[in-house]
Amino acid sequence: MSELDDRLLAAHARDDRPALVDLYAEAADKANTVDAACFFLTHAYIYGLELNHPRVPELRDRLAAEDRV
Repeated sequence: MSELDDRLLAAHARDDRPALVDLYAEAADKANTVDAACFFLTHAYIYGLELNHPRVPELRDRLAAEDRV
């Protein structure tokens, strides 16, 4: 398991949703395929929407660039 996986699991355990937005976006940045990146971006976007997080527009734009919204 990677260090990022460990941080994601810890954030889930704490229910730290702001951290989850950033961690899933980081996972998308490190993904090996577009599908994997969009999977992680979708998670970041959903958590972001729940929080009215400032990264929501950026995340939506990234998903839209891949025709995923």
